[in-house]
Amino acid sequence: MFIHTVKIKRPKVWLTVILGIAAAVLALLLFFGLKGRSNIRELDSETKRQHFLHEMGWEVPEKFDEVKTVLIPEDWSDVYKNYNDLQKQQGFDLTAYKGMQVQVYTYKVMNYPDHEKEDCIFCHLMISDGLLIGGDVSSTASDGFMQGLLNS
Repeated sequence: MFIHTVKIKRPKVWLTVILGIAAAVLALLLFFGLKGRSNIRELDSETKRQHFLHEMGWEVPEKFDEVKTVLIPEDWSDVYKNYNDLQKQQGFDLTAYKGMQVQVYTYKVMNYPDHEKEDCIFCHLMISDGLLIGGDVSSTASDGFMQGLLNS
């Protein structure tokens, strides 16, 4: 039988432990940091907004129909609470934007199933500092509806 002993100096052990802990912390920060920002999209130009809408499955005109600045109220009615519930289903949350002004870009949707020839379906993108913070697709018809951004 052959026995071989290796003597490890303490500084090397501590350095290995510290480097291992640092690597684990860095991996966790990257994982949770990227996971928490998965729905954040930079849509600070018309080209980026168009690309995003096409990714979602929508055919829209080459330029938005309207852009307006909207104040997200501090105190929410049931309507705003329900709207934020829709946003949360998509991975957004407007709570952090209470009391802030955001831009809402509106596009006419030309390929909504069973409504292709109608002018009542619109997509709204809520943008703050160039970042997408929420949005919806809705109908202005009397029997209208509202849904998330993805064409499903």
